[in-house]
Amino acid sequence: MGLNEKPLSTLHEKSSFDLADFDVPTGREEAWRFTPLSRLKGLHNGKAEPAGHVRVDVEAAPEVTVETVGRDDARLGTSFVPSDRVSAQAWTSFEKATVITVPREAVTSRPTVLTLTGEQAVAGGAAYGHIVVKVEPLAEAVLVLDHKGSAVYADNIEFVVGEGASLKVVSLQDWNDDAVHVSAHHAQLAKDATFRSFVVTFGGDLVRLSPSVSYTAAGGDADMSGVYFVDAGQHLEHRLLVDHSQPNCKSNVDYRGALQGEEAHAVWIGDVIIRVEAEGTDTYELNRNLILTDGARADSVPNLEILTGEVAGAGHASASGRLDDEHIFYLQARGIPHDEARRLVVRGFLGQLVEKIEIEEIRERVMNALEAELAR
Repeated sequence: MGLNEKPLSTLHEKSSFDLADFDVPTGREEAWRFTPLSRLKGLHNGKAEPAGHVRVDVEAAPEVTVETVGRDDARLGTSFVPSDRVSAQAWTSFEKATVITVPREAVTSRPTVLTLTGEQAVAGGAAYGHIVVKVEPLAEAVLVLDHKGSAVYADNIEFVVGEGASLKVVSLQDWNDDAVHVSAHHAQLAKDATFRSFVVTFGGDLVRLSPSVSYTAAGGDADMSGVYFVDAGQHLEHRLLVDHSQPNCKSNVDYRGALQGEEAHAVWIGDVIIRVEAEGTDTYELNRNLILTDGARADSVPNLEILTGEVAGAGHASASGRLDDEHIFYLQARGIPHDEARRLVVRGFLGQLVEKIEIEEIRERVMNALEAELAR
């Protein structure tokens, strides 16, 4: 149960589309105790008026259908219910949603890329959004979410993966230094569906992402990976939930981060629930943080609640620490200067995960961004 006073299943019970059902966070709640509320620019308390703008541009694979729809579209909100006040605020406040549909048995010939560009908001203004990605049975697709620019932005993203279908998602948080982004990503997996996500978070002043996975039938398989690099003054937070409620499903979580600079703060929360009916579950979650300088802080809290005695495997691990002096010495003893040795160690630490990104240009872009961070 970790640091929680209540079971995970109880902590995650509250959900509603009605903003009034959520109290304004004070920072004492389990879900908000690590988040600097004063830096949310009013997203959490209703003071952020919808006066900003985030432009959504879509480069779709030819097999994919892209629509811009109103709030009354029946496909919105079918796979999730907001579980915190900012998510409910985003649901209440968005005007138009983007719906991407991958037809039954289609195999997309190239990735579909959504570029979300923040345009400088007026003082006190924010932008709100909603995206639905529906992959119909036996289809396969790759999706890239690329966030950039300046914004105060909250949104919800639904990934609905049909029976026997496969969806791979890469989400890039490459915001300008002043951006604030709070987002809930929810994947719903049908029978024998496969979901692969890779989250990259480098930019922004404050970024808080809440990826979650649920299952509607047996055989679902989720793999959630992420890398983040936190600079001085940045707050990057990732709060994951995998809710195993069906038998014989799998999940694997692996997030890694590096931190440098005064008041660089990373938060990783990994919650996994294996419910009574989820016999045969196989799950593992891992978080590792590499602290490169004094003044940086990493909070890492893996939580696992098992409500059935019939599991195939279940475990979690977390580690945060400094660069290993022996590794640096080993490289220096072979003629590699200290700064270059440091870069090699960090590059290897994060690069093991980055190699999982199958899109070559995205993989190279992430590695180049990592090099730029290390050169600071």
